[in-house]
Amino acid sequence: MSNAVRSMFAVVTRRDPSARGPDATALLSALPVPVVLLDRDNRFRFANQAAEQFLGLSTSQLTAMRLDDLVPGDNPIFQLISTVRAAEVTISDHDMSIESPRLRKYGITVQASPLPEEPGSVVLVLQDASAARTLDRQLTFRSAARSVSGMAAILAHEVKNPLSGIRGAAQLLEASVSDADRELTVLIRDEADRIRDLVDRMEVFGEKPIERGAVNIHRVLEHVRRLAQSGFAAHIGVRELYDPSLPAVFGNRDQLVQVILNLVKNAAESITSSDAATHGEIVLSTGFQHGVRLAVPGSDQRMHLPLVVSVRDNGPGIPADIMPNLFDPFVTSKCSGSGLGLALVAKIVADHGGLIEVDSRPGRTEFRLLLPMLPDDPDDVV
Repeated sequence: MSNAVRSMFAVVTRRDPSARGPDATALLSALPVPVVLLDRDNRFRFANQAAEQFLGLSTSQLTAMRLDDLVPGDNPIFQLISTVRAAEVTISDHDMSIESPRLRKYGITVQASPLPEEPGSVVLVLQDASAARTLDRQLTFRSAARSVSGMAAILAHEVKNPLSGIRGAAQLLEASVSDADRELTVLIRDEADRIRDLVDRMEVFGEKPIERGAVNIHRVLEHVRRLAQSGFAAHIGVRELYDPSLPAVFGNRDQLVQVILNLVKNAAESITSSDAATHGEIVLSTGFQHGVRLAVPGSDQRMHLPLVVSVRDNGPGIPADIMPNLFDPFVTSKCSGSGLGLALVAKIVADHGGLIEVDSRPGRTEFRLLLPMLPDDPDDVV
């Protein structure tokens, strides 16, 4: 890739009208990976369409800027560029972070190459590996969900039947024992009910095909908002930032309600348990972006994931020690939590052929759902 890109940039910078072959600028613009050209002063000379999307700025805006207008001067990318200029060799670095008020990118692979035709100029090829890592985690989530599904099947068969007997026996004893002993029979009955409810919750991880159709995601979000503000989030402000032109999601309405409701409930509980409770806020937002393509489970169809649904809160953030396993079953930071809520969210999103991402730090936690759009435009949107 690097040599080919450098050759194309050589044609662009020569501006030789007699040069034969396809237009190099058009070829660079068509590349699916972000490519930029920096001059000796780190000023942007060129950015292809993928780079515009990656950096969130147009070429006309970028060419009026320097790299340090986007990235702090102490970022390791500047050392990488300096080494490339000094040694005149191509260097790649992996898992880099680009963080500034304008830009937040993590896990970036940067390949920097000198351009001999333009002394001091450097070609940067930027590759965002976050989608691949998210997909890898998603596959892990599905594997974990299958394990829970198998466990639930065993528990349903081996535990529920004797559990019903235990509960029935406790009820019979309750009518014939003293008041002091009756408290113990009530305790047995209540604990049997709690175990049964836990098994019932685990059974939702079963591998059942879902019925999909056109879903207006804004109606789903509005439904969840009303539920939240009439109950568990009555004391918390909910702000909506919607893209009104967003097309329909290809999904299951009830399951998407379950996903969003779970995320909003977690956000509300996080705010309530922190100092942010007095000025807590949950932000629901939607947007459209060019996403990756993934195969839908149980189908040979490949889905485009351009629809982004975000749930953001200003709570204390997710503890760093559970972030790597956040969507695994039975992982929770709540004293009374079962750790199945986010595992179920990840499973439902995966069943839709989508992705879920999370970014958390103190004062800001955001869950982003990347969902498939409807292949066609049916008249009836549920």
